[in-house]
Amino acid sequence: MTDQPVHIVGGGLAGSEAAWQLARAGVPVILHEMRGVHPTDAHETDRFAELVCSNSFRSDDATANAVGVLHEEMRRLGSLIMRCGDEAAVPAGSALAVDRDIFAGKVTAALEAEPLVEIRRERVERLPGAGDGQWIVATGPLTATPLAEDIAALTGVESLAFFDAIAPIVHRDSIDMDIAWMQSRWDKGDGKDYINCPLDRDQYEAFIDALLDGEKTVFKEWEENTPYFDGCMPIEVMAERGRDTLRFGPMKPVGLTNPATGKRAWAVIQLRQDNALGTLWNIVGFQTKLKYGEQTRIFRTIPGLEKAEFARLGGLHRNTFIKSPVLLDETLRLKARPNIRFAGQITGCEGYIESASVGLMAGLFAAAEARGLTPQRPPETTAHGALLSHITGGADAGTFQPMNVNFGLFPALEEKHHKKERKAKYAARALSHMDDWIGARAAA
Repeated sequence: MTDQPVHIVGGGLAGSEAAWQLARAGVPVILHEMRGVHPTDAHETDRFAELVCSNSFRSDDATANAVGVLHEEMRRLGSLIMRCGDEAAVPAGSALAVDRDIFAGKVTAALEAEPLVEIRRERVERLPGAGDGQWIVATGPLTATPLAEDIAALTGVESLAFFDAIAPIVHRDSIDMDIAWMQSRWDKGDGKDYINCPLDRDQYEAFIDALLDGEKTVFKEWEENTPYFDGCMPIEVMAERGRDTLRFGPMKPVGLTNPATGKRAWAVIQLRQDNALGTLWNIVGFQTKLKYGEQTRIFRTIPGLEKAEFARLGGLHRNTFIKSPVLLDETLRLKARPNIRFAGQITGCEGYIESASVGLMAGLFAAAEARGLTPQRPPETTAHGALLSHITGGADAGTFQPMNVNFGLFPALEEKHHKKERKAKYAARALSHMDDWIGARAAA
C-alpha cells in the first residue's frame, strides 16, 4: 500500500468511479471538484456524478448489445456507478434508466463516507508538475477554461470540440393520457415503460415545419464550425437532413400500436420516466437548440402534450475533448507528462457508461502504479479493452471524434457466424475474457 494520494480532478461519472476503484485498492484519493464553488453552464447541483443530458444508461442487454456488455463488465469489476445505477433504476424497457437525483445522491453519499477519499471543493486551473505525484484529469466535456488552456499549452495540440444537447422534461400529470398511451417498443421490459404520443401524417408534417421555422439559439462566431455528435444531435438539425429523418429516428412508430385505432401511427414521440416517483418524464431523443419560448410553443402542438408543463426545457452546451490517440499512452497517461492520466469524456469517449468505464480503468491503472505494480490492460476482446484501444490508438487521429462503445470496435470473431448470432458471440466472448482477466488480477 502507499501513503501517497492520487489526485483526481472532476467529480463526474469518470472521476467518481476512478476515486472508488482507487479507494477499494487501498490507495488514498484527493478528489477536486469545482462545483459548489464554481458552477457550470449545464449542471444544477454540486453532487457527484450528476446526469445532465438524459437519465438513460441505454441498453442493459448483456447478451447481444455492446453497451449492455459494458454494464455487466463494470458490475463484475465492482463499479460504484453501476451499483448506484441499479439501486436508482426506473422502468425503461430493456434499457437501464435512473432517477437522476437518487443516483447522484447515492454516489455522493458513498464517496463522502469513504475514509480514503478526501474531497476538496476547489477549481484546479493548471496541470500538476512532473514531480507532483499521480493525477487523473476527469473534468469531462465542460473543462474550466484556465485548465483547458493549460492542457493545450502543454500538449501543443488544439483540443477538438462538439456540441451536446439536452432534452426537455415534462410533468407527468400534465400529459393527456386520453390521447397518449403506455407501451414499450415491441413490448419489451414491463411492456408499458414509455408514454407514446401519436402523430398522423398531417400532424407530423406540421411539426417538421415548426421545427424548421422555429427560432434557434444563435452561435457565437468561434462556435459556428463546431460539429455535433450524432448520438446527441438536436432534432431540428436532424429535420434539416430530410423530412423523414425523425420518422426513421427518434419518432419511429415501429413496434408500437395505438390502442385508440388498433394501428401504427405515422410517427410517435416517446417519453421515458425520469424519476422514481414517476412524476417527471423526458422526451426521448429530443435534444434541441430551439429557444425556450419556441420549445414551449412547438412541443405543445404534439398530441397529448397540448397542456404540457415543463420541469426543464432543452438546451445546448459546447463539449471539449483531447486528441487521445496522439496524446495518451496505452494506460491513459499523457505522453508529455506521464504522471497525469486522462479519463472520461474528455478522452473522446461518448456516453455516461463509456465515461464511467474509462474512469474505472484509469483508477485501476493508477492503483496498480501506486502499489508498485505494472498496470495490466483488459483484453481487447472485452468492451473495456475495445473502448480503451480505440481511444489510445485504434482510432484515426486525423478524424477522431467521440465514440460510443459498439461491436465494431471489437476484434473480429475467429469463425464466421450468421448476423443474428454474431452479437451474442461477441458478448459471450467479452464476458468470458473479462472473467479471466479479473481472475488473473486477483491471483497476481
